[in-house]
Amino acid sequence: MASPTISFDQIPASIRKPGKYFEFNTKLSVSTLPSNLQRVVVVGQRLSAGSTQALTPVDVFDDVQAAQQFGRGSIAHLMAKEAITANPYVQLTVIAVDDDDAGAAATGTITVAGTVTGLGVASVYVADTRVDVAVASDATVAQVAIDLTVAINRELDLPVTASNLDGVITITARHKGESGNGITISAAVTAPGLTVTTADMKDGAIDPDLAPAFAAIFAAGYNLVAIPFTTAAALTALRNHLEAVGSPMEQRDALGFAGWPGSLAAGSTLADDINSGLISVAWHNGSVLTAGQIAAGYAAVVAAEEDPARPLNTLEIKGLDVTAVSDRPGRVEQENALYNGLTPLEVGPGNRVQIVRAITTYTKDAQGIDDVSLLDLTTMRTLHYTRKACRDRIALRFPREKLSSRTAKRVRSELLDVLYKMEELEIVEEVAANAPGVVVERDLQDPNRLDAKIPVDVVNGLHVFAGRIDLLL
Repeated sequence: MASPTISFDQIPASIRKPGKYFEFNTKLSVSTLPSNLQRVVVVGQRLSAGSTQALTPVDVFDDVQAAQQFGRGSIAHLMAKEAITANPYVQLTVIAVDDDDAGAAATGTITVAGTVTGLGVASVYVADTRVDVAVASDATVAQVAIDLTVAINRELDLPVTASNLDGVITITARHKGESGNGITISAAVTAPGLTVTTADMKDGAIDPDLAPAFAAIFAAGYNLVAIPFTTAAALTALRNHLEAVGSPMEQRDALGFAGWPGSLAAGSTLADDINSGLISVAWHNGSVLTAGQIAAGYAAVVAAEEDPARPLNTLEIKGLDVTAVSDRPGRVEQENALYNGLTPLEVGPGNRVQIVRAITTYTKDAQGIDDVSLLDLTTMRTLHYTRKACRDRIALRFPREKLSSRTAKRVRSELLDVLYKMEELEIVEEVAANAPGVVVERDLQDPNRLDAKIPVDVVNGLHVFAGRIDLLL
């Protein structure tokens, strides 16, 4: 206490007994930047067969575990499976919700008709899974329908079940809710004389409220949140959660992810309604997978990139389906998506589904004016990391600091050191040029408070290269 430059935490100034006293100071031991491990949490519906109760976060390490804990074929199981397929090393937590009691399960039909005149195969596609049955030359329509029903129900990972009545197979979503309407079914047949036709899933209603799940994980500190629904209600609940946990008072920074397999027009409208720099929606046009599966795979791939400033262009999302050529968006559609808050996916070389450019749904400021400040997902990821790095350094260096006329200068020095180290890793840039703008000063109203202004020039991604080739003859 008596030294002008040295302070002690454990050795008192009032010692009178002779001795040589030493304490250990670890406040200066860490001068590096913090790691940026990304933890993903998936929110999805569970089945009663699952061993884990609703609103209970569980770390998940493989597909089998997810099936046991949330029920095979449940939305929670399928989203976990997709995340692990896309990134086998993902730090994954799943929190499940129950169906809404007032909801209704979506249904569709498969109709078997005709008269079989030869050998063949009848195939039904549910999402990206094909179910085949052999058709004998003397098979009846009733027998084919029974065989298909049995085969569908044998596939326990499917998000549906099947029942048969007089050659009409009713396909029922395992879960209640509007999301079941997005489950795709189709059929093909090679047996002559036999026809198998399908009717789309419909009449699913009332997805469960996700807000209780968000409340259950509020203090957990997950970095990436993937949700199963792409509705205005679900995305608004997600936005509210992300804004709350990422506020200056909480500082549990997180980003949200959703999937969109539908049309560009409808997806653009949805993104415009949300308009958040904290949410990214992956557009996989014509996908037979659910929105939740797309979201889970997308979030898992983002988690694999720990450098917050590095663009995600061309990264493959393994496990996503290769869409039909007619469904793949062209350049004009991709440009339109990027101007309207959707992250387009494309089928690249080798039939790999890749990220074109990861953006957020934020396109306009509060006045409705076009604003590109938070266009790229990397911008918000960099801001989150900067806040973490600066907060960690100040917490390490000044855990029990007195506030004197010298304190502000020392704090400013530590902040600049953090920024220069981030510049070395090309996360921020032009630190020296912006150094005069780093201001740390005492608050005019609270005598126990320091205020700081920290200009941050984030490193942008190299998304566009333009060159002119001059012809010389």
